[in-house]
Amino acid sequence: MSSTLAEPRPVERENPLRWGRRVFRDFRRSRPFWGGLLAIFAGVPIMYFPYANLSLNGMTIAMATTAGAGSLIIGVLLIVLGLTGWFQPVVRVFAGIATTLLTLVSIPVSNLGGFGLSILPGLIGGGLMIAWAPLPAVDPAEAEAAVTERVAERVAEEPAAAAAAEVPVDEAAAQQPPAAAGGTVPAQQAGEPKEIR
Repeated sequence: MSSTLAEPRPVERENPLRWGRRVFRDFRRSRPFWGGLLAIFAGVPIMYFPYANLSLNGMTIAMATTAGAGSLIIGVLLIVLGLTGWFQPVVRVFAGIATTLLTLVSIPVSNLGGFGLSILPGLIGGGLMIAWAPLPAVDPAEAEAAVTERVAERVAEEPAAAAAAEVPVDEAAAQQPPAAAGGTVPAQQAGEPKEIR
């Protein structure tokens, strides 16, 4: 069968799981991901508890207060600020400062910051968003030139390192006459330890 009649090989595709992990890794590394995630986690309990009816052994506990609207607004704003940190990393400092301030305001306004469940994630998330900075952009031509320069330096250093690593041969051993026809080769030249007679 000639190669012109053969069926073309199917194009190998990247494993979808590997592709998903690579895309998520690139997304996570290019923005304040963990700060945004903690801000979102901080917003959920703040807006949930004032409107939840918890049941404890048949007894319904309602925590709705006049501050329910304030809790809802603070919780939604924290979630929005977390998403803003993800999708608009340029305004990460504003989002981090606002997250920290809203977390502190939620302590008196919404049941001690969602019964304390939102205080730590909110403060840490705000700090992480403020502290995050993008990696500096690298020009591919400059990176390639730097790698080429390093390789050239190592190649230039190799002969000098090889010359320094050579063990100097003892001149007396090098000038010894070879053994007689029926004699033995000196043990040092044969690479074996000397025999004691």
